[in-house]
Amino acid sequence: MRGLPTRHVLGLSGGRDSAALALHMSERHPELDIEYFFTDTGKELPEVYEFLWRLEGRLGKTIQRLNPDRDFDFWLKQYKHFLPSPKIRWCTRQLKIRPFEEWIWPYLEAGGKAVSYVAIRSDEDYREGYSSTHPNLSVLLPFRESGIDKAGVLELLDASGVGLPDYYRWRSRSGCTFCFYQQKIEWVRLMEEHPDAFEAAKTYEKNAVDHGSPFTWSQGESLDELARPERISQIREDHERRVARLRDKVIPNPLRMTPEPLDLDLLYGSAKVCISCHK
Repeated sequence: MRGLPTRHVLGLSGGRDSAALALHMSERHPELDIEYFFTDTGKELPEVYEFLWRLEGRLGKTIQRLNPDRDFDFWLKQYKHFLPSPKIRWCTRQLKIRPFEEWIWPYLEAGGKAVSYVAIRSDEDYREGYSSTHPNLSVLLPFRESGIDKAGVLELLDASGVGLPDYYRWRSRSGCTFCFYQQKIEWVRLMEEHPDAFEAAKTYEKNAVDHGSPFTWSQGESLDELARPERISQIREDHERRVARLRDKVIPNPLRMTPEPLDLDLLYGSAKVCISCHK
């Protein structure tokens, strides 16, 4: 009796690195029947959905949507209305990792094996993310193995015609509209680009504080405080100073037609983000 075939799976966050990895694997390993999936929290940026649609067209393959059976609002109540935070990242556990495990676990428990491909670049320290907790699930890092860094990721996206997600005009990563890893300038830009999403985040925050949550979305201040005109001016001025200092240090890449987008992690310090949301 033949055993179950090995499944090959690659999770997409809506970000540039995982998209570039999908293109890389599709081109380098056409013999693999890779299953591409996206775990939808229901709180994603509209630009993310548009980017996934473009990527599907280039891959010639449907990206499976893994929707959690219970949404953010359900889990917020389970966690007593406490907002997720870098210290208590229940959103990643319940809305990203849990749906993936529920999707793949029955196959593993039946004796099947699976390989998960993760977009950790060669120029990154190992960022915190999903590690296999099942003996039949292996995790591989193709960018590390092939020496592909940030510049290589951008080249892959440019060469494919997919390009960058549109939110890179104003935001540094994918993830929920109210992600607590956003820098303050990104909150200001969310208020401008998607005011309804900003107002929804304010409502969640007020409700959480009323229930005794010690966390606000942005460290050290509420969104009401952050949205005051004088505070917005301070945030913009600080950001422009940081950009000016970094521009002086960055060497332009003559091979790129458009300037490389500034990585906000370089401006504000690298954040230990969840790769299942932001890669």
